[in-house]
Amino acid sequence: MRNIFLLAIITLFSVRCTDLDLAPVDAFTESEIFQDPEAYRSYLAKIYASYSLTGQDGPAGDSDISIVSDEGFTSYIRAYWKAQELTTDEAVIAWNDAGIRDLHFQNWTSENQFIRVLYYRIALIISIANDFLQQSLPEIMDKNGISDEDQIVIEDYRHEARFLRALAYWHAMDFFGSIALVTKISAGFPLQSTRTEIFDFIEEELNDIEGKITTPRNNEYGRADQAAVWMLQAKLYLNAEAMIGQNNYTKCIEACQKVINAGYSLNSEYRTLFMIDNHLSNEIIFALNSDGKKSQNWGNTTFLVHAAIGGTMTEEDYGVTAGWAGLRTTSTMVSKFENPSGTMDSRGIFYTDGQSLEINDVTKFEEGYAVPKFTNTDINGNPGSDPTHVDTDFPMFRLADAYLMYAEAILRGGSGGNINEAIGYINDLRSRVDNADPINSIDLDFVLDERVRELYWEGHRRLDLIRYNQYTENGIWPWKGNEADGRVTEKFRDIFPIPASDLLANPNLVQNDGY
Repeated sequence: MRNIFLLAIITLFSVRCTDLDLAPVDAFTESEIFQDPEAYRSYLAKIYASYSLTGQDGPAGDSDISIVSDEGFTSYIRAYWKAQELTTDEAVIAWNDAGIRDLHFQNWTSENQFIRVLYYRIALIISIANDFLQQSLPEIMDKNGISDEDQIVIEDYRHEARFLRALAYWHAMDFFGSIALVTKISAGFPLQSTRTEIFDFIEEELNDIEGKITTPRNNEYGRADQAAVWMLQAKLYLNAEAMIGQNNYTKCIEACQKVINAGYSLNSEYRTLFMIDNHLSNEIIFALNSDGKKSQNWGNTTFLVHAAIGGTMTEEDYGVTAGWAGLRTTSTMVSKFENPSGTMDSRGIFYTDGQSLEINDVTKFEEGYAVPKFTNTDINGNPGSDPTHVDTDFPMFRLADAYLMYAEAILRGGSGGNINEAIGYINDLRSRVDNADPINSIDLDFVLDERVRELYWEGHRRLDLIRYNQYTENGIWPWKGNEADGRVTEKFRDIFPIPASDLLANPNLVQNDGY
């Protein structure tokens, strides 16, 4: 049975923080709360929950962030996914919310509400993690009367909190480049750090906790362990050259090898990775939990399931009672699959009945193939626990990505890997694909396309295109640049602008070039 540690809606702390240097606001004094060892467990759960939930009451009504009118917008996965996918060839959306189409058109500004929500959600997670790490210092726990035995357990929590903070900083560095690096709650305006300084901080944190955090597959489901650390290290090193000009492909290979040798295995059926029982998968390394009864909100995979359903689709086939008629994909992504019906590559989960391949009007759901990759059912069609809020977890890291990163790092010149072994790993991915022939050689272009076929709609595409220099000034796909056939856009859009509201709040911040 799924562990519900991370699925509870934590009411102990009422967080309204949007600045990195502010402490969360709580209804009790610190001395009252932190005399109970369970308070530390609850507070750690709040950090995890901030990646999945939107506030204190489900599905809405007491939000963590109140800078937009729709609390559902403030879900981390909903904001993260839109930034990574709607800005690429993998997804478009039919809705008219202010600024949402600017993501696909790549003409956003520092006033864009979706970019602003992403920025402040990341800042919120960092703030909560910083406060947790402050409250769990040995001298503070001694003062609060926490026993030595309980302090040992809480020290393990600290390793996880540091990982979650490093993950948030990784996304901040990816999306926004140079930001404020804050590790302690303090007064005053934080200084802006360079991308290299952020990179170095993340690397040092991960290196330090690597040998301290729980070993692979030995933590509660949904909590970080050593393999999650290795996956984040691999991500950091694979993208280091594109982000800060450092060649770290050998380190990427080393991290991937640790993951590959940690005892994970591929799901035999690809679709089951995105269904309600994916918590049973031995392929998923780190997931953001979702439970239709215990973690209700309008983000996370609830958004991914509902928003992809519309037109002539039958909602009950996907375990829900309503479709939101929003998300589809472009013909560019469909072209990566030999046959979009799935007969040649069963990973291509497209709905085509009543849907056109080409998009002449972005606002019409029926234009562009639908992509019901995430469902609220199991493989037999049995629905989740709730027809509105989804049980399916979001796979942040999984073994297939480690295979593909390993192959790419070798092709980019990293040492210590074996190209034939990399080809074997990719053939392992293809072996669960209907009628797919094994391959005998690979190059970088093949790996990029294979990443689409394997990882589409999982929040990887933007970063992949940036690494290949195809996100802005080179790549073209339908409606990029607000033109039907697409056009190149400005290189500065490889990173987002710092929200204008934070520039006004902190005079030490300088806007990213081009904005």
